[in-house]
Amino acid sequence: MQRQTTMTAPHEIERKWYLVDATGIPLGRLASHVAQILMGKNKPIYTPNQDLGDYVIIINAENVLLTGDDPEHKKNYYNVSGYNGGLRTRSAGLMKREFPVEMVERAVWGMLPKGPLGRKMIKKLFVHTGADHGHEAQKPIALDLKK
Repeated sequence: MQRQTTMTAPHEIERKWYLVDATGIPLGRLASHVAQILMGKNKPIYTPNQDLGDYVIIINAENVLLTGDDPEHKKNYYNVSGYNGGLRTRSAGLMKREFPVEMVERAVWGMLPKGPLGRKMIKKLFVHTGADHGHEAQKPIALDLKK
């Protein structure tokens, strides 16, 4: 007997808002937990070809931990403009000091599926430096990932 995948109708999807404080959490651990919530893997109705995930607000992005053997200097982030000599290299230390929001967004994006579905999921992620996020009207549920 073949199993049937149940398809959830768009009006049946109940989306929640979660608030995550990134202070003292390793970047990879934070990104993997957030990616699971964005994909909806924490729900019993999960199907891989649908966007069933919830919204996630990450605050204090500048206080995320970088662990490992000298991560501030050995890990690099690359961008290529497409022109000759258009390679830009930034170290993880520089990214953490000057672009913490981009660093966290890149880590989460790396753990989401690529393509139209992943682009739809990443739009439900909101990353902020500092404790003020401006999403109080959505009444986000605080998640403690420090366990």
